[in-house]
Amino acid sequence: METKQPVDFERARSAPAEEISLLVHAQDPDVLLGLLKNPLLNETHLCLLLERKDLSGDLLDSIARRRELIKSYRVKKALAFHPHIPRMFFVRLVRELYLMDLVQLSLLPVVPAPMKRLAEEVLVSRLAQLPLGQKLALARRASARVAGALLAEGNHQVAKVALDNAFLTEAQVLKAKALSREKFPPGVVQTVATHRKWSHVYNVRLALLRHPATPLSVVLAVLPDLTVGDLKELSSSKVLPENLRRYVEHEIENRMSRKKKP
Repeated sequence: METKQPVDFERARSAPAEEISLLVHAQDPDVLLGLLKNPLLNETHLCLLLERKDLSGDLLDSIARRRELIKSYRVKKALAFHPHIPRMFFVRLVRELYLMDLVQLSLLPVVPAPMKRLAEEVLVSRLAQLPLGQKLALARRASARVAGALLAEGNHQVAKVALDNAFLTEAQVLKAKALSREKFPPGVVQTVATHRKWSHVYNVRLALLRHPATPLSVVLAVLPDLTVGDLKELSSSKVLPENLRRYVEHEIENRMSRKKKP
């Protein structure tokens, strides 16, 4: 025997276009499910419906499973940005988002951390194919992880902008792919070494000392600010250039002699 649909479901399924704009605000889930079956439901109606933050995951699931409902980019974006979107559909939709929409999504406070990370992963995976202009835009506006990935690419022009990114963290600047990498372009190393913010961060200065491309003038300016413990660790490092080791050992000797004086 065929299951009889509720009256509200049937009414919504056959509602005229002008009534659909009102019914998308209904609280009854049967009405909303009926609307999804209405042949007059269009992109504008769907986007209006998806503006509601109280929609259930089940309803969003019903929308995401209907290919004819998610043909338009506006609807895909609205679904991906909805706080209750089921993860399995988010994983699929996020790969179809435009570049700056991914940036926006990765920075939204209400987006769960795992979903933000996925949006960042999609962004980072696209970096190699992007033209310089888009890389500069990302370096300026993207999250710390994306800015760090751009910095690690070693393009001097992009790195200069990435270092000014408000979201960039010390951890991203220090990542192994960047300052700790010997083949990291000297021009970028010097940009970090002279940056108004990062050149004054202790751990960044320590990392700069270990890099062979750091200018000697920067090395000499940084040495007096390091702890004796870090200086001793530096002097015993096998990768430290011999000429720099002499400066480090001299600084240690000066510190120890000052300490012995009454």
